[in-house]
Amino acid sequence: MTFEIEGDFENFYLCHCQHCQKDTGSAHAANLFSQSAKLTWLAGEDAVTSYTLPGTRHSKSFCKLCGSALPGTQLEGLLVVPAGCLDTEVSIKPTAHIFTASRAAWDEALEEVPVQ
Repeated sequence: MTFEIEGDFENFYLCHCQHCQKDTGSAHAANLFSQSAKLTWLAGEDAVTSYTLPGTRHSKSFCKLCGSALPGTQLEGLLVVPAGCLDTEVSIKPTAHIFTASRAAWDEALEEVPVQ
């Protein structure tokens, strides 16, 4: 699975909504957003599948062979890229935590958790 993205990301959100928690199995999703960047699949596009949760705008793209999160274009005019799927360094820092009212109860003071 290889792709390239040409252009810049406008936002980098850490989303704490319950849908993103379920998608990632973690406290939040880390997604980059762009209204102008272009996604080009170089290999493996045939293995990309997408799912939109019925009744919502919540969608995700992933590899149907290995389950890896992948860039998605389901929302018209918007490229959404899971930050962890990139092989290159992310050029911007997160711009905001969003949907924090749904934040997981255990997602507090994580910087205090011991490193092992």
